[in-house]
Amino acid sequence: MPVMASGEQSANELHAQVLIIDDEPDHADVMAEALRKPGHICTTVHSLEAAADELRHGGFDVIVTDLVMEVEHSGLKVLEIAAEHQPDAATIMVTAHGDVPTAKAALRGGAYDFIEKPLDLDVFRNLVNRAAETVMLRHRTNTLKDQVDAAYGFEGIIGESAAIRQIIATVKQVAPSTIPVLITGESGTGKELIAAAIHKHSRRAGKRYVTFNAAGQSETLLEDQLFGHVRGAYTGADRDREGVFEYADGGTLFLDEIGDMPLNMQAKLLRVLETGEIVRLGSNEVRKTDVRFVSATNRDMKAMVDGGQFRDDLYFRIKGAEITVPPLRERRDDIPLLVNHAIGRYCSELDRPMLNMSEPAMMRLVSYHWPGNVRELFNVVQKMVVMADADTIDVRHVPEEIRTTSDGDEHHSMSGLAGIGLERLEKEAIRQTLAMTGGNREQTASLLGIGERTLYRKLKDYGLK
Repeated sequence: MPVMASGEQSANELHAQVLIIDDEPDHADVMAEALRKPGHICTTVHSLEAAADELRHGGFDVIVTDLVMEVEHSGLKVLEIAAEHQPDAATIMVTAHGDVPTAKAALRGGAYDFIEKPLDLDVFRNLVNRAAETVMLRHRTNTLKDQVDAAYGFEGIIGESAAIRQIIATVKQVAPSTIPVLITGESGTGKELIAAAIHKHSRRAGKRYVTFNAAGQSETLLEDQLFGHVRGAYTGADRDREGVFEYADGGTLFLDEIGDMPLNMQAKLLRVLETGEIVRLGSNEVRKTDVRFVSATNRDMKAMVDGGQFRDDLYFRIKGAEITVPPLRERRDDIPLLVNHAIGRYCSELDRPMLNMSEPAMMRLVSYHWPGNVRELFNVVQKMVVMADADTIDVRHVPEEIRTTSDGDEHHSMSGLAGIGLERLEKEAIRQTLAMTGGNREQTASLLGIGERTLYRKLKDYGLK
């Protein structure tokens, strides 16, 4: 995003990056001079080819383009290129009176506004100022949202590591579609949070979100749970009952542990996903259902397909998009943020003041290999909060199995810690705690268990703000 003036400033004090495109150099220079007076930074080009080069390699807040240049309606081509390479910029069309209908069509295509020739430079300046202010406010809103997501988690998905950022980006990308999503990862990594986030950001968010776990169930029970039954289908079936596919109609169905499903049921599930039709147990009546299908597993699905334990056609059907959640030991940078989030949650539940955590205790948690992943981490933090007999959680409050790991576990723990480096770990802990507290240094120092003067010195050492 190009840099503009910050702070509480009026539109006239914005310093926007402006690209001016006009095949008449004198006219382009007049527009540029009018915009440079209030402080805008202007780049002028005089052909569609030059404009395309700038749009592909530069960064702009506002784009001003003549609608008609060397070829008719060149400005529309500029708008198309800008939409691809400068999606956050505002595009203003400069047009002759006879091309106003085309300019209005450009508005429907995403242009910010248009202005007719001959230009009134005061009107032109004000229009560019308004466009720049709109871009600035949009940028601030997006930045604030990113900060909130980083500090408090995106739909409960806590973390700032590259892996978590990529997962959140993928969720936002796939959620509006109806493409099936397969979420893979070890137990306890938070796959169910990702499934819920997909539903919440989908076009079906106002409809039902239904979860079902396929693990440990017989084939008959699975079929009954998924597709339902009619009265008399089996002993004890004293009334009709709809399955989860019918119950989730119009919404999202999250099928957890799909890798545990028997082969015969896999074939029946595939048919339903392909046709959108279900038949209840004991009935011949076909019922239509429309669900967004999201599934998850902690198994190696590719290996199961290769070994004949999972149908390849079903695998490719459910894997429209795949999201792999890394184990906690592979994103240790997120542990301080997760720990502080969990402390806040459990202190709130117990109605007790926020507890601090000492650096040695935090180091123990970061260095542990967490076979149960985030679920295990939260359980451990909950236990420490309940058992804490002081304002600070220290090493003595850390469960013994984490303080004194076996040789094998200690190898995993130390190698993971060495991979991060103490300075990087400390910097990440400070940066993420600052984000969580909204930049409150006093609260940040308290959460980290250090003095404010120490925090201030470390902020300077690490170049943090």
